[in-house]
Amino acid sequence: MMTRNNKPSRFFDFGCLVELLMVLTVFGGGYWWFFVKNNHTLPEFIANHPRTIELLEKYPNLPIPIDKKEKVIISNPTSNPKPINDQSSASKVKTENPTPEAYENDPPITNHNDSPEKSTNEIIKPDNSKASKKILTPWEKKKIRGIYLSRYQVTNNAPEATIRERVRYYKSKGFNTIIHGVWGNGCTMYNSEVMKEMLGYKSCPNKFNSQWLNWLIDEAHKHGMEVHAYFEKGIKIDKNSPIFNKAIENKWLVPGVDRTYSNVEHYVLDVEVPEIADFFTNIAVEFVKKYPQIDAVQWDDYLGYHAELPGKVDRTSKLTKFTQKMITEVKKANNSVSFDLSHHNPYWSKRYFAADWKNWSVDRVFIQAYNDQNFNAELDYAKKYDGIGITDQQLHRLQELANNKDIDSVLVFPLSGKPEETASDVKQSLDK
Repeated sequence: MMTRNNKPSRFFDFGCLVELLMVLTVFGGGYWWFFVKNNHTLPEFIANHPRTIELLEKYPNLPIPIDKKEKVIISNPTSNPKPINDQSSASKVKTENPTPEAYENDPPITNHNDSPEKSTNEIIKPDNSKASKKILTPWEKKKIRGIYLSRYQVTNNAPEATIRERVRYYKSKGFNTIIHGVWGNGCTMYNSEVMKEMLGYKSCPNKFNSQWLNWLIDEAHKHGMEVHAYFEKGIKIDKNSPIFNKAIENKWLVPGVDRTYSNVEHYVLDVEVPEIADFFTNIAVEFVKKYPQIDAVQWDDYLGYHAELPGKVDRTSKLTKFTQKMITEVKKANNSVSFDLSHHNPYWSKRYFAADWKNWSVDRVFIQAYNDQNFNAELDYAKKYDGIGITDQQLHRLQELANNKDIDSVLVFPLSGKPEETASDVKQSLDK
């Protein structure tokens, strides 16, 4: 009988082999389930283990085997995994700021924290709008930088190319608004059915292209500019008006001569005469219907009665009643158009022109400051309203007006009758 000390080693007996096979089965199965089934590799598992990362940070040259040949990216749990090369653009780490183009082909970004109804497929792009915004000068910050063009600027059948070129010229000189004459001295500078019905002819005798205003508006809007229709001379005419004789015959005029300006004699069409009141209202309504894209209509200080007309007659209330009705009808016909006024300050207008425009319900008022001697007083009024009007003889005031934050808009009237030269002088004055 063998003693215990003489018994052969169990390492080689059958029972030990069974135990060894069981251990290998457990470890082998666990390896297959954790690494193969779940698409992991042992080197990858080792490399991503927190302890390994800690060792690599401490000893960067530690020889940890990492498989760099292939990665698997799963874009959809139900789809087959697609291997991509580690050196492709999709697997490179981008450290530079992406350009806007880099986002154009990216997949939609969905907010998974929201409910399905609130999820968005909108591609998020960087906002570069602030970086591209131009820094505006004080002059460019004005709401309206306007220049007046007389109705005579469109005479002699100016062609389309000329009309459009004029718009671009004034744009290049820093203006964003053209205030162009469409009426004056008792007639229209466009074909008018109202004129034809009442007076027998459809426009002023001046030659002009029938589409001139459409071209002007179209070109201006292309360049972010506005066009305001200027009703020059308002309710006043002179002896050269095509309706002067008919106005005398039909007693459409207020008795006496209006000598508001010493170098010309005017006669005032009396809006207290129903026929004349209706005529002006119909003309105004017809215009905003005929040109629905016009940005504004503007009347000036010629919408008023000079105080030195014969007789002590207060026409203030009747002028107010007429104007209120005309504006109401214009708004009914085209509510998008602004009805503006360029007039004297409210005290002067009412006292010397029977024009109590504070009660007319106009949209915007620009104070005329053509008299340079009273400029500072007029400036105080302009701060309270929508802007100021000056002539080309006051361009030395431009820098002051541009830098005055209380002046919203500046309108320039070329008293010389040379608007292109005036526009050039304006730019030069501001560039000094």
